[in-house]
Amino acid sequence: MFHQYKSVIEEGDPIVVYLTPDAMRPIYAKAGEIFNNRFGSFPHSNMIGLKYGSKMRSHDGKGFVYLLHPTPALWTRVVPHRTQILYLVDISFISLYLDLRPGKIMIESGTGSGSFSHSIARTIAPTGHLFTFEYHELRAAAAQKEFEEHGISHIVTTEHRDVIANGFGKSDIADAVFLDLPAPWEAVGAAKEALRKDTIGRICCFSPCIEQVQATALALDEHGFSDIRMFECLAKDNEVRTVSFPDIDQAINGKKVNFKQSTTDRKKRKLDSDSINGENGEESNITELLVSKPVDLARGHTSYLTFATLSPEVIE
Repeated sequence: MFHQYKSVIEEGDPIVVYLTPDAMRPIYAKAGEIFNNRFGSFPHSNMIGLKYGSKMRSHDGKGFVYLLHPTPALWTRVVPHRTQILYLVDISFISLYLDLRPGKIMIESGTGSGSFSHSIARTIAPTGHLFTFEYHELRAAAAQKEFEEHGISHIVTTEHRDVIANGFGKSDIADAVFLDLPAPWEAVGAAKEALRKDTIGRICCFSPCIEQVQATALALDEHGFSDIRMFECLAKDNEVRTVSFPDIDQAINGKKVNFKQSTTDRKKRKLDSDSINGENGEESNITELLVSKPVDLARGHTSYLTFATLSPEVIE
């Protein structure tokens, strides 16, 4: 499901129900069940047989939702949070720097809520494989259940294991390693053992505190890693809008743009009525420009991303 597309919803299929841009819910289509929300009641039996992307009316016909095909990006937005998760900004950056692509072998610790695991699985499918480790037994079992329900269990192997104490149990197999641990520096040695020795190996450590980054960088250097770099991803959206301006003659005569927000559209700048119409009521020349500006609020710090590479061994 998550690494390939299907058209029609069948019994047991996962669905991301789109309510509003800020409200989506994950469900599984099960005949006899009903999805209730503020827009009405939506029987699952009516969903089965519809195409993904369909607009579905509520039982009373007054409300509606959209039935979206699940993707790793959507799952990141609706995943049940068992732990703190990675979001798309960090996921895309990590995937690029670890050079993830189809056929790669990846090791991840810890699994957590499985947000990043879904993105990895889609990126390395169909011939790659992800070995993901979680020290918390219940979280590991919950993640494994989700991977099976989402049709990616043949790409993802989940194991309940304390990798800091016991290592990964893998040697010379992985193209890349991702560590999301409280003390990632204690797992650097196990990561080195798991990385392939015949090609460049890559590692990424996800740490919220700069002290963790310092300890990790020292451990990476001690174990022979090079090109050690740390990044912090801060995404900032830009708001695009159309702004109307008076012509040059009106501007010379003192006509101004009204920057007050209207009650009908709070995102558009409106001209004063005096600027729109001339002194005799005739329509004036108005210039419209497409402009953008950064939004006032942006998401702050999530974590630091520490990357390093391991050079292949030279065989004499």
